[in-house]
Amino acid sequence: MNDSALDGLLVLDKPSGKTSRDAVDRAARWFPRRTRLGHTGTLDPLATGVLVLCVGVATRLAQYVQRMRKTYEASILLGVRSDTDDADGNVTPVPGVIPPSHDQLELALLSFVGRFAQVPPAYSAAKVTGRRAYALARRGQPIELLPREIEIDRIDIQEYAYPRLRIQVLCGKGTYIRSLARDLGQALGCGAMIESLRRTSVGCFSAEQAVSLDADSAKVLAHLLPLGSAVVGLPRIVLGVEDLVRIRQGKTVLLPAKLDDGDSEIAVFDENGNLAAVGETRDGGLLQPIKVFPPRT
Repeated sequence: MNDSALDGLLVLDKPSGKTSRDAVDRAARWFPRRTRLGHTGTLDPLATGVLVLCVGVATRLAQYVQRMRKTYEASILLGVRSDTDDADGNVTPVPGVIPPSHDQLELALLSFVGRFAQVPPAYSAAKVTGRRAYALARRGQPIELLPREIEIDRIDIQEYAYPRLRIQVLCGKGTYIRSLARDLGQALGCGAMIESLRRTSVGCFSAEQAVSLDADSAKVLAHLLPLGSAVVGLPRIVLGVEDLVRIRQGKTVLLPAKLDDGDSEIAVFDENGNLAAVGETRDGGLLQPIKVFPPRT
């Protein structure tokens, strides 16, 4: 198998009880030593589902996958609080809770749709003075995490029978579903935490495409997706051989067509549909490469 066959993206179905780093380390056994591997968005140990790995030169495209919208299915337990905001932590019942009605839930959830500031969980990979919050929390040190702007596109109630609520969430980068559960519990005055969480999609990558950590190498390699799947959100152009040579030399080329106003990053493909580069538009209808990739063999 040639080296270019080991460049691409792989969708893993991460099991509960493993960190995202654990999953990457386990996946490394499928590939030759020194193959570059990285994931594109951490999943909590409790969570399952879509974890997109970048393999080989695809690690240079991780930022584009990280930008993609994500879909989660969450089971939330009301009437309790947890120091980790999920079932892996120390759980404390909230006394005297009056179960919220379905209408109250819908109204409260609606307040979390849109762009707003969210405080990450204390037990998270967010950094405080250069250190991971979870490392400080485990030592009992005080933590003050600053809110971060996130965006939630929609929240749908799938099922509700107190104390359990099941929802589906479509959101952008950096959203913590544990924080959503915690803040929902505060808004309702009853407390809440994540009981189970599954990420069902990241942009164009879905759980139906995923392989398990128990898969064999042959199945994994058959499921390796092309580099171009990382940049499906970018405008796409196809260049001929001469322009591709210039692009791969780091030189500007003339754009073959006018693009929509506001488009700045462009995915460049060869005539066989392989990703050759990502470029930025310049004045005068020029395209400047910012990432280039060798020809596929």
